[in-house]
Amino acid sequence: MNNIEENKKITFSNNDISSDIYNLYKDSSFLAVDTEAMGLIHGRDRLCLIQICNELNLTSCIKIELDNSDSPNIKNLFEDNKIMKIFHYARFDVAALKCNLKINTNNIFCTKIASKLARTYTNKHGLKDLIHELVGIELDKSSQSSDWGSSEDLSNKQIDYAANDVRYLIKAMHKLRMILEREGRYELAQKCFKTIPVHSELDILKFSNIFEH
Repeated sequence: MNNIEENKKITFSNNDISSDIYNLYKDSSFLAVDTEAMGLIHGRDRLCLIQICNELNLTSCIKIELDNSDSPNIKNLFEDNKIMKIFHYARFDVAALKCNLKINTNNIFCTKIASKLARTYTNKHGLKDLIHELVGIELDKSSQSSDWGSSEDLSNKQIDYAANDVRYLIKAMHKLRMILEREGRYELAQKCFKTIPVHSELDILKFSNIFEH
């Protein structure tokens, strides 16, 4: 693993987080998580990057190398049921983590599902629209389609894009939870979140629409 470098309060490493960073994260109540991959098909398109941010704004970018299949510190964090892991469209990220690193993520909050249950006054549930409305931040999504698997260092635009995708998720989660509780839908949202690992496993195995007639 590379030495940890500091760049605008972001730590960088290869394949896993260090023990020191793990110890800073393990007592967190919340971890915002995102991933970047070579594409959207599990098993074909490998996982390339994991981004993590906690409630203290400690942000990490972990580059997953081509031959890596084991990230034990990240696995311990994501499988810890005491820490809530917050994703936007968790179904993809949870599947990518399981397919590539054998991580079974526990205690999930998906802001996309929450948005669809809470923000019924709009059909705009993408991360950019969500963060703009709830947090007041305009995200730059121009680096979304990038070669995240390149052996070269990430560009500044890629770093900003990757970090920003997790920096504001915890704030958005709190806002969404307030709306869900106000509208009497938070319990339903929690039930939905618990099904995400099942949907992710079905995606890995290439099953689709099995709940339809």
